[in-house]
Amino acid sequence: MQAALVDGILESLRIGVGFLWTAAWAIIMGLVITSLVQLYVSKERMARVLGNDDLGGLTKATLFGAASSGCSFGAVAIGRGLFKKGAHAVNVLAFMFASTNLIVELGLMILILLGWEFLVAELLGGVILIAVMALIVHVTLPKNLFDEVRAELNLHDREQGITEDPTCGMLGKDEYAVQTDGGEVLKFCSAGCLETYQQEVSSRGNWREELLSWGGWYKLGNQYRKEWSMIWKDVVAGFLISGFVIVFVPQWVWNALFLQGDSILVSAENAIMGVAIAVISFVGSMGNVPFAVALWGGGISFAGVIAFVYADLITIPVLNVYRKYYGWKVMLYILAVFFVTMAFTGFLMEELFATLGIVPNLAGGQTATEQTYFELDYTFYLNVVAFALSGFLLYVYRRGLGAPGPYRDPVCGMRTDDDRPSATYDGETFYFCSTRCKEAFKQEPTTFLPDQQHVVEGGDMSGHEHH
Repeated sequence: MQAALVDGILESLRIGVGFLWTAAWAIIMGLVITSLVQLYVSKERMARVLGNDDLGGLTKATLFGAASSGCSFGAVAIGRGLFKKGAHAVNVLAFMFASTNLIVELGLMILILLGWEFLVAELLGGVILIAVMALIVHVTLPKNLFDEVRAELNLHDREQGITEDPTCGMLGKDEYAVQTDGGEVLKFCSAGCLETYQQEVSSRGNWREELLSWGGWYKLGNQYRKEWSMIWKDVVAGFLISGFVIVFVPQWVWNALFLQGDSILVSAENAIMGVAIAVISFVGSMGNVPFAVALWGGGISFAGVIAFVYADLITIPVLNVYRKYYGWKVMLYILAVFFVTMAFTGFLMEELFATLGIVPNLAGGQTATEQTYFELDYTFYLNVVAFALSGFLLYVYRRGLGAPGPYRDPVCGMRTDDDRPSATYDGETFYFCSTRCKEAFKQEPTTFLPDQQHVVEGGDMSGHEHH
């Protein structure tokens, strides 16, 4: 008995780590792409247009969400910031749906672990989710519910001195506060975000110039680190839990929870149960994809599995965040709207795919216990490249955050010292992180001249001025 338990645990770990190994390159590459988009998509401009209660505002919210982070908690926090700034409730919810269902890294994971049919259902279903949710909210939204909550939220935050990090939308902290020349106090969630902001206000280069300098790569490395910091716990937990579920949950449990057969009733029940399992699973973000593999291996219908994947925005920990932000009434309203939307869309996807004859055949492939995960194949080589890129970005981040010197490179904003390359223009000396930045400055110095928008920290500007 004890030997069987040990064997089961080892097999669970083999499957969980094997899943993680299989999907690692996709997660890393997806996060790099997401980080690039996060850096060069203007959040302030997008926030201004999300107040429009029309198809244009809904479309922009969807696109903005798809370009954002894949973390459930990050999506909720950013959505809160957008809501405070005046974004319409429908657009905030659409943003959260898109940022957890239409992102690159999630799509790659689904493609690798579940197959192209699930990827199509995720992308098409993500758009349908948003359309159905918008319709339900417009029909059922209690009058003035969100307006009253917005007013209370802004009043509470003003009284408590709470502000959002202007670089990522998360809640700012007092220890990472700075004051601009105009007297405005900005708060950041971490030293990395504060450094990013200071770099941005000091640099004048475009994205091409930046990515040819250490400073530009530091920005990317910093954003990549932030993306990982938000999702890694959910991802690791999801992979490990999936291994244990596959090995230790007997088939009769799945049969008891999910009806079997090909009827519409079975599809509807499986979709509802898929969302219900997601609510109590405590696995959000991309961590629910490997868990979905375990459900699929247990014989759950296509509707149940895809509805489960949709439902990472209503796990119990995320619901608790809604309660803290908006109160019980809004939390219960969001839960009801999301639950109905996710279950209905999962059901709709199965019926549509069945009509088209493209529902995947579970019996056609190997089970998780039959698969071998660690071989010298394309996954190995892609992971080598991805891990090398990840290591390089983290090295650049550490190099940038710890870079000595009181000066800022006017091209990329990187911190630098007086022993680095320098150039004099109009009687003023500027220091650069690299020769490339220096050459870019010499070609068009007026493009990179600093304006008066310096950042003041603790009343001392010596660390942020150009000399």
